[in-house]
Amino acid sequence: LACALACLPRLFLGPKAADRLVALNVMAALVLALLVVRGVSEGRAIYLDVALVYDIFGFLGLLAVARFLKDRSMGGE
Repeated sequence: LACALACLPRLFLGPKAADRLVALNVMAALVLALLVVRGVSEGRAIYLDVALVYDIFGFLGLLAVARFLKDRSMGGE
């Protein structure tokens, strides 16, 4: 929770889009860790499956946004 609170100012204030992207990625990693810990503590594999799918979609989203930011910084080439 402390790590999430530490990321909130960077997520909302920036100063650059890349900073916001990194903060959002950290928040996603925290949610992923929460899902894994809950799945292991309750002994339910469904949480681990959801965490895996969540991580895959998060990674693909991160790649898409990073590519968009790269293209935008290079002038759309």
